[in-house]
Amino acid sequence: MFVATMMVIVTVLIHGSGLFGLSRALRVEASEKHRFQIDLVSVRGLGFTLLLVLSLFALHGIEIWAYGVFYLTVGALPNILDAVYFSTITYGTIGYDDEGLAHGWKMVAAIEGINGIILLGWSTAFFVTVVQRIGTTSR
Repeated sequence: MFVATMMVIVTVLIHGSGLFGLSRALRVEASEKHRFQIDLVSVRGLGFTLLLVLSLFALHGIEIWAYGVFYLTVGALPNILDAVYFSTITYGTIGYDDEGLAHGWKMVAAIEGINGIILLGWSTAFFVTVVQRIGTTSR
């Protein structure tokens, strides 16, 4: 449980820092939008949304890789491909089997699923808030 808790803390710090940085970058866009008005269905609005989604996707990728590297480092999985694959399906709570995972690390995997769904929810809330803010000011 200690190791799982440490991984949660690490990924929450990564996620919080990433959203903070993205939020600061969006403030520049927010000050610009008062002058230029971003329409969500315009090329600029779609580009902005795409950039936001890809940034969130990259942030989750970093967190998934952190778990994958952890599994590889402690010998819970035999290679980086298996470790990252296992981490990806666990993080998104898609997981189908933990048979290849070393027994002593199964609790970390279970906590990763809970951690992942919370971080995905946090990103969803962030995304909806940003898009709603843009949609409200562009009308």
